[in-house]
Amino acid sequence: MMKKHLILIAASLMLFAQNSFAQSKSVEALYQKHKSNPDFFHLDLGGSFMNFAKSMNVKLDNGQAEAISNSMERLKMFKLPGDAQMASTEFKALQKGLERERFELMMEATEKKSSFLIYTKGTRRISDVVVMVKDDNGEMLVLELKGDFDSKTLAEVGGNIK
Repeated sequence: MMKKHLILIAASLMLFAQNSFAQSKSVEALYQKHKSNPDFFHLDLGGSFMNFAKSMNVKLDNGQAEAISNSMERLKMFKLPGDAQMASTEFKALQKGLERERFELMMEATEKKSSFLIYTKGTRRISDVVVMVKDDNGEMLVLELKGDFDSKTLAEVGGNIK
């Protein structure tokens, strides 16, 4: 009986750990939807490359920005191809998807037809940051940062964005 409980607890912990490091399902679904389009631009950096970048010991102007870059394990960025109407639809769908995944809106800036949103997952320690940008032309850019970020530092950097 005890052996069954230990196996059940171990399996639960493994699933929890796997889910805590998983990326946003909404961002991944949007990526998968458009990745076969030849006009789809994407960049995915992580693992060894992030360690290489840290070893270069690049100093950034702002200490908080440097702390964030040192906390980053993976960066995924992509720009959606297509027209403004499609980008607007995808933008709204991604917002709803992130909210369903319990991401919290950390910052929002909107001006005329452009929007800038930052969603985060976690409380004091943030494991996932999704930045969504829609410009005046209706083009959409998505950045997802994976890592172990301090929420206070992220808020301070977000407050400095003008």
